[in-house]
Amino acid sequence: MSDTGERLDPLLLEILVCPEDKGDLDYLPEEGVLLNRRLSRTYAVRGGIPVMLIEEATTVDEAELARLIALADS
Repeated sequence: MSDTGERLDPLLLEILVCPEDKGDLDYLPEEGVLLNRRLSRTYAVRGGIPVMLIEEATTVDEAELARLIALADS
């Protein structure tokens, strides 16, 4: 994951959901990802564009999930 610091349009963030479970996502601009806490999965944001393809998502382990949740909640 990269430290992109990119910002997504707030209106886009309101409508984005996980393509698999249709649930909310946390946006972590400093990580350049959207996080699905329920599935322990991240979706990359490349060049300001969310890559919302299930096959391109990254599954994270428990330690990484805990780290990302802590970032999202801070």
